[in-house]
Amino acid sequence: MNSKLPHLKVKGFRTVDEPILCKQYLKGHVKVLADFGIANITSNNNLWIQNPNIYCLIIEDYNTNEMLGGIRIQLADGILPLPVEEAVGYMDTQIYDIVTHFALNGGIGELSGLWIDNRLRGLGIGVYMVRAAIASSSQLNFKTMTGICGDVTLKMFNNVGFVVDKSVGNNGKFYYPNDKLIAHLVGILNAITLEDAAKYDKEIMTSLRANLNQQRIEKDTGKKVIIDYNIKYPIIKDLIYINKK
Repeated sequence: MNSKLPHLKVKGFRTVDEPILCKQYLKGHVKVLADFGIANITSNNNLWIQNPNIYCLIIEDYNTNEMLGGIRIQLADGILPLPVEEAVGYMDTQIYDIVTHFALNGGIGELSGLWIDNRLRGLGIGVYMVRAAIASSSQLNFKTMTGICGDVTLKMFNNVGFVVDKSVGNNGKFYYPNDKLIAHLVGILNAITLEDAAKYDKEIMTSLRANLNQQRIEKDTGKKVIIDYNIKYPIIKDLIYINKK
């Protein structure tokens, strides 16, 4: 293995099991958002740290263990709203019915809180983290995945299997997190089969899903980076969704 290449490692955990890592995650996320002049992301708070139905993946420097990015999956439990419900629910209340429908039909989880340290810019780490998170979701026993993405990342989210839900907002578009930025409500209709993902992305996610602990040389951007993946979560208990209706 070429030791001169950037060497990173990805690992998974449940939020309530790792409060110190969660605080580091939050600090890093806040800094990255501030660098982009964004301060009002609805999921950018510390309430998620105490939610037992949220699972995180973080990426660290292999040698120093410094956290350089993260992403998380929140499972809908009928108690705490998903980030997408908080973000766009006041603009279109249909989102609540959509989440409830999928929660009662196989379960639904949301991908959110993606941040990558600016020092890793140009290496394609965002898509590697998204693929790893989707691959890891098979451990969490839910069928449908949703999320919000901006115009800049829409193509990447399409490639991994997300499709725009045009039934809400303005053909799936919302002004979020402010009136100058457009966000898209996206969903993987089947997080189990990954049927809407591009062949290349699906093959990688299937490989990660089959072997949750592996080393890969990633080179989507033409710049190679070594990533050690350990995306196995602790023992998972089946989630019971509480339907308030």
